[in-house]
Amino acid sequence: MFDQPNSYCYSIKVLLLIIFVKTLIMNAVAPIAKKRIDSIDIVRGIVMIIMALDHTRDFFTDSSADPTDLTRVSTALFLTRFITHYCAATFVFLAGTGAFLSISRGKTKWEACKFLVSRGLWLIILELTIIHWGWGFGYFLQVIWAIGVSMIVLGVMVFLPVSVITALGLIMIFGHDLFDRLKPTDFTGAESTLWSFLHVQGVVKLFGEDVFILYPLIPWVGVMMAGYGFGKLYTIDAPTRKKYLRLIGCSAILLFVLIRSFNFYGDPSLWTEQGSVIRTVLSFINVSKYPPSLDYLLITLGPVILLLSFLEDVQNSLTNVAVLFGRVALFYYILHLYLIHGLAILIAAISGSTKGLSFSLPVVYLLWALVIFILYFPCRWFMQYKRTHNQWWLSYF
Repeated sequence: MFDQPNSYCYSIKVLLLIIFVKTLIMNAVAPIAKKRIDSIDIVRGIVMIIMALDHTRDFFTDSSADPTDLTRVSTALFLTRFITHYCAATFVFLAGTGAFLSISRGKTKWEACKFLVSRGLWLIILELTIIHWGWGFGYFLQVIWAIGVSMIVLGVMVFLPVSVITALGLIMIFGHDLFDRLKPTDFTGAESTLWSFLHVQGVVKLFGEDVFILYPLIPWVGVMMAGYGFGKLYTIDAPTRKKYLRLIGCSAILLFVLIRSFNFYGDPSLWTEQGSVIRTVLSFINVSKYPPSLDYLLITLGPVILLLSFLEDVQNSLTNVAVLFGRVALFYYILHLYLIHGLAILIAAISGSTKGLSFSLPVVYLLWALVIFILYFPCRWFMQYKRTHNQWWLSYF
């Protein structure tokens, strides 16, 4: 008869030895991962920094007006809001690019499918829990939700040719404005709710709760699909890629100017003369984000693609900070919500305010700078932790 405890210990030691040897073999034969593309991380980091400005404004501004309402707000406040339009479009687009690059670095399409679907589900869960608690009020389906669902759809579609995925994404981007006139009230029952999820900002009932759909899914899914196809440019040599990036970026900007000039298609909100050149220009670029119109996507993604071409070989202290934020984007996103909300609670407690905080725009910018300064340190720690650790869950941040 075997001594039972000793038998268990021996079995465990053998199992650990097998796992250790297998790990050594896998590491020995595994291909060396390709280096991350810094320009993509820089741009992602830049828009993360800008995004914090928008959310700082949400908590601290002294204006209750819609910052895109040119009849009520200053040029400075409008531009403060407009610059943040670049965040969501860039984030979703580059998420698609990242999905393509993960396959080009060695993932099989089946592995990419499993990762995209599981990460998409994870993001949706985060939106309804941790991110919801960070805002502290109401249920909102925002950009993280849109990215999550888009990842799930892309995960299912990765088995299709890249050209097909790209074409479907572009069709969605260029054609979805044809359906702007369809409203949830044009449907009944579940169809009405489904149309709200797909294309109309508004409130729906979900599990007995009122949920505000801030980010309808169309065309965000198409934006990620187009970003997936865009990733193929990063498989060619850098000089040729730069030419393509500049051609695509400039073409998108020119196409925006052309389509917007006709004032007929591409955005449900028409631009109007405002009595001065500057305010008329503001009206011209005052495009719709919910859902993102064709004009919105052209004027945001065009300059972003152009910027990518100029950041290929740039490295300095500023881009190093942007890279840091870009490589821990989800960690940054969650942390910045709690930091901004926490600062709002702290300042309200110190000031004794019971009606909410109300600061001028210069103060909002100072608070934004403080937020970025504070975020730098935990984000730097987390990036270093990701470099030196290999736990499975790190790939989900």
